[in-house]
Amino acid sequence: MPTINAYRVHKPGGPDALKYEAVELADPGPGEVRVRHTAVGLNYIDTYHRSGLYPLPLPSGIGVEAAGIAEAIGEGVSDIKKGDRVAYATGPLGAYSEANNVAAGRMVKVPETVTDEQAAAMMLKGMTVHYLLHSTYKVKPGDTILAHAAAGGVGLLMCQWAKALGATVIGTVGSQEKADLAQANGCDHPINYVQSDFVETVRELTGGKGVPVVYDSVGADTLLKSMDCLSPRGTLVSFGNASGAPPAIDPGVLGNKGSLFFTRPSLFHYTLTTEELRHRAEELFKVVSDGTLTIPINQRYALKDAVQAHMDLEGRKTTGATVLIP
Repeated sequence: MPTINAYRVHKPGGPDALKYEAVELADPGPGEVRVRHTAVGLNYIDTYHRSGLYPLPLPSGIGVEAAGIAEAIGEGVSDIKKGDRVAYATGPLGAYSEANNVAAGRMVKVPETVTDEQAAAMMLKGMTVHYLLHSTYKVKPGDTILAHAAAGGVGLLMCQWAKALGATVIGTVGSQEKADLAQANGCDHPINYVQSDFVETVRELTGGKGVPVVYDSVGADTLLKSMDCLSPRGTLVSFGNASGAPPAIDPGVLGNKGSLFFTRPSLFHYTLTTEELRHRAEELFKVVSDGTLTIPINQRYALKDAVQAHMDLEGRKTTGATVLIP
């Protein structure tokens, strides 16, 4: 039973609730693989787990996404071999660590065309973008879509992938620097929400029609206004809370604003089976390998500096993807 360094959360709170500790890691159980991490992904959901917005049984590990080397194989595992490069993105919690035990059915092999850092930076965000654009609302050539937080980790991938599908992309950002970054990644019309009302701008850009879908990962600050950007029978996709938990939605409002659809999807429910999980990952690896998507890793921190990484993420000082290096 090896001893590793890992983060634990003993009580909910701010970034300083993350405690870096030496812990014992059990041998992998039946169906599990012990992964020695080479890169760990930083995601907004980690801050929800840490703060208690998404309550956890405490104490708990934290982090859902990482890449590394299969170091030990549990009983009954045949599709992953010792020494394989692997990655995972739907848990179990505990990715903020030097190693973790993960069910073999929740991991994928990483192809030679993808680096460990890319895999750790893109698995959760990239598969999220895959299901949002291909399943929650199937984006078609000629569609105009609105993506909030267009310069964030999910946002930059969404801009690129939606553009490749033939869509016109409108995105909201908080600064000119982020507007330039989003535009360089396929966003046709970045809107600086500090300077402009994004509802008015979306209506102007669409000739008053609105858009068929809004992808909203911001939450409290944007959700109600996002409805006003939709065309009749449009779809409001709420998949994050960067500004806090979104307000409750009165079903009557959806009717009054154009018979709108509202959904709150999660990656877990779009990767329920190993087959679906690996299909989405393979589609993601394919578009990264052929150059359709680039993975902008704009920040790197040592794993021991995860507290600072959380401060920067919540302070909106990061763009694109961030990785922690054990």
